[in-house]
Amino acid sequence: MFLGIMIVIVILIVATLIAGIKIVPQGSEYVVQRLGKYHVTLKPGLSIVVPYIDQVAYELLTKDEPLNIEQQEAITKDNAVILCTAITFVKVLDPVKAAYGISNYRAAIQFLVMTNLRAIIGSMTLNEALSSRDQIKAKLKDQISNEVADWGIVVKSVEIQDIRPSQSMQQAMEAQAGAERLKQAAILQAEGKKQGTILEAEGKLEASRKEAEAQILLANASSEAIKKIKDAVGNEELPAYFLLADRYIESIRKLSESSNTKTLILPADIMTAVKGLIGGSKL
Repeated sequence: MFLGIMIVIVILIVATLIAGIKIVPQGSEYVVQRLGKYHVTLKPGLSIVVPYIDQVAYELLTKDEPLNIEQQEAITKDNAVILCTAITFVKVLDPVKAAYGISNYRAAIQFLVMTNLRAIIGSMTLNEALSSRDQIKAKLKDQISNEVADWGIVVKSVEIQDIRPSQSMQQAMEAQAGAERLKQAAILQAEGKKQGTILEAEGKLEASRKEAEAQILLANASSEAIKKIKDAVGNEELPAYFLLADRYIESIRKLSESSNTKTLILPADIMTAVKGLIGGSKL
C-alpha cells in the first residue's frame, strides 16, 4: 500500500516538473496566461513556468509566413472581368498583439488582401490592370500595412502571381483583335491602292511633260531646219514645202516597212509634189 502511494507521488512530481518546463523552438514565441490572463511571452529556448497555473495559450511563428490568396474575380472600371491570384508574406513582430488583437490574423489578412485587391483593380481600366502589376502590388501593400500594424504584424511583400481576363473576356478580346487586324489590313490595302493611283497619275503626268518637252524640242528643231533651208534657198514658202514633203515621204517609208502593212497606196500627186520641189515651183 505504502509503495503504491510513493509511486503515485513520484509520478505526480515528474509530471509536474515536465509541465513546468517549456522548450520554445527557434522562430517561435509562446504567449503564456496565468489564471486566464496574459502573463509572459516565452522566447526561443528553455523556460520554466508554474505548472497548473501558467498555461501556454498561443504558439506563434515569428519568421516570415506566406499567405496564399485564392483566385479572385474583379471588375475593372470599363466593366471587364479579371481573374487574379496573389501571395502575401507577413511577419509577427509582437506576439501579444497578434494573439489578442484579432482572433485569427491569417484569415483577417487574407480577407484584407482580397477586398483591397478588388478595389484597386476596380479603379483601373482593363489595359491598366493588365500592365500595372507592380503598381497594384505597391498600392496593396500600403493599404493593408496600416491595418495589420495594430495586430503587431508587418507585411513584408505582396506578389501578384497571376492576373488575366476571364475566359469570356479573352474570347471577346480575341474577336476584337481579329476585327482590328482586318481593319488594319483593309486600311493598308486602300492606302496601297491610293499610293498606286497617285504614282500612276504622277507617271502619266511626267510622261506627258516629257512628251511635251520632246514636241517643243522637235518644233524648235523643225523651225531651225526651216530657217536654214530658207537661208540656203532664199524662198519664203519653199523651205516649209520641202520640210513637209520630207516628213511625208519619211512617214510613207516607215509605213511600208511595217510588218502589219499589206497594201501601200501612194497619193496620185506625190510625184508632182516632189517634182515641184525639185523644180522650185509651188505645190
